[in-house]
Amino acid sequence: MRKDGRHIVALDVGSTKTCVLICEPQDDHVRFLGLGAAESRGLRRGVIVNLDAAVGSIRRALEAAEAAAGVPVESAWIGVSGGHVRGVNSRGGISLGSRPREVQKEDVRRAVEAARSITLPEDREILHVLPQQFFLDGQDNIRDPIGMVGQKLEADVHLVTASIAATQNLVTAVNRAGVHVTDTVLEPLASADACLTDDERELGCCLLDIGGGTTDLVVFTGGVVRYTAAIPVGGDHFTNDLAVGLRTPLPEAERVKREYAVAWRPLLREDVAIEIATVGDRPPRTIFARLLCEIVEPRAQELLALVREELLRIGLESQISAGLVLTGGASKLAGLSELAENFFELPARVAVPRGLEGMTEDVTQPEYATAIGLLLYGIRARRLAAQRPTGLAAKLKALFAGSAR
Repeated sequence: MRKDGRHIVALDVGSTKTCVLICEPQDDHVRFLGLGAAESRGLRRGVIVNLDAAVGSIRRALEAAEAAAGVPVESAWIGVSGGHVRGVNSRGGISLGSRPREVQKEDVRRAVEAARSITLPEDREILHVLPQQFFLDGQDNIRDPIGMVGQKLEADVHLVTASIAATQNLVTAVNRAGVHVTDTVLEPLASADACLTDDERELGCCLLDIGGGTTDLVVFTGGVVRYTAAIPVGGDHFTNDLAVGLRTPLPEAERVKREYAVAWRPLLREDVAIEIATVGDRPPRTIFARLLCEIVEPRAQELLALVREELLRIGLESQISAGLVLTGGASKLAGLSELAENFFELPARVAVPRGLEGMTEDVTQPEYATAIGLLLYGIRARRLAAQRPTGLAAKLKALFAGSAR
């Protein structure tokens, strides 16, 4: 980012790839400037396991982005994901006094603070406090209670918590690569900014951000976040299954997955012959597309079953009328959205990120949804910071507005 602070930078450090996107907000639109990507090293299921290797990946992605955009990067918005991230709903409230009176900004702040005051283990921290609704003397579904009259104000919030160590290791890796962390954002929330429509948020939907190591999910109903979670299955599991089942190296398994694998058998139109490499010095051998489906489909069904179990556990499966929205690099697996639609008996689609002017076709891909969403999140935060009055009430309004975009 230049010293004038005009540019906004997003950094997505994933299990498979690390990418950096740079944009420039202008008066009535946002212009995309450049993308840099590098193979991720030193991460497993979204968590850093080798700091030096992770720093190297970040530096390579940064250098590529700086060269593409023609601007240096000094600070960035960082995505956080992985199995250590957990979401929980909480309610808290305050008394407004013995007689009804108008709700003030400070009352809203105190109610939200009461809702977020839960006991956490020493190794965890709150990443986001996402307001869902307010209650005033028992009246529910209030988005902004300021100015209304009552005696008791309560707030429902969704708290996103993360491992302090995992988050700090990510921040440390970014700092060592020479970049200041502007803020950390839950990755599926960022992806939702880039992928979901207003109708999907209002009617209720489940966004699945399918990465290499994990699948992050976020559930919206009534325009606000109701739940977040991480499923320990991602695109790398499909690749590993193919490598073992076909007795082929991982790079070859990844190639075959991208070019030929189908996750739902009814879509397998032709049982074509495929030549694949084998391990060691053995000669290539021929397999058929049907075998790929027999390996990939059970893993896809397992992923969807875990998602359904999570939705049933929290009682939200019947509230996602708009269905499922798939994004992330592994969402491009052929037949996965059709299998999801058949499995849940709900609409399902693979989302293409949007929201920036000047994006080329290679950028408008599901694997860049998180990074594009981080840019949009940062743009909204900057515009909010420039507005007055500031304070919690304004931030709450912006959060609700952002959730209903």
